Amino acid sequence: MRAGPLRHRCTMFKPVMTKNTTGGFDTSWVELAKLWSEIAMPTGRTAPVAEQLKAVVTAEIRIRPRLDAVAGNRLVHTSGGITATYLIEAALPNNERDMLRLLCSNVPNP
Repeated sequence: MRAGPLRHRCTMFKPVMTKNTTGGFDTSWVELAKLWSEIAMPTGRTAPVAEQLKAVVTAEIRIRPRLDAVAGNRLVHTSGGITATYLIEAALPNNERDMLRLLCSNVPNP
């Protein structure tokens, strides 16, 4: 028996803004669902941001179509004690509408 391409177990989180005591808002992350995904090999590059070099890791993650897989949500994948957190930048369905391709960037300190 072979594992299919959707072999990575991920958890999806969405941001929720809660009012704090100073009149501002704090962002907390609420778990939406656990889902199976395929994480393509991430690529890395350095980009100048505000006159500093910043490392950016991008990944392409494929999941089954979901209405709550939108830009701004996070996917967290843990494997072998190592956790990777990805921010969804764009959700693109394929032509057959049976898979959803998520273009993600890494979150350095979630």
